[in-house]
Amino acid sequence: MECREGCGACCIAPSIKAPYLGMPGGKKAGEPCVHLDEQMRCLIFEDPRRPVCCAAFQAEEWLCSDSRHIALENITELEQASSGQRS
Repeated sequence: MECREGCGACCIAPSIKAPYLGMPGGKKAGEPCVHLDEQMRCLIFEDPRRPVCCAAFQAEEWLCSDSRHIALENITELEQASSGQRS
């Protein structure tokens, strides 16, 4: 599956614990990455300084579904499950 234009869910919902370009403290879950532009595109998509977890992410239909709203919900649920949080 190709990423949906204007989604950005994977740049908002998950946390990134390691420091990276522009975010020396990492990123909290639900916080938009500083590299997400107004059109919900990653400004460092091709940059080698992009976090490894971001580069490894692959859009999947079961996760991203057919809307940004559902993608945000699904990725948030995965984030909460992986961190031991409950919704």
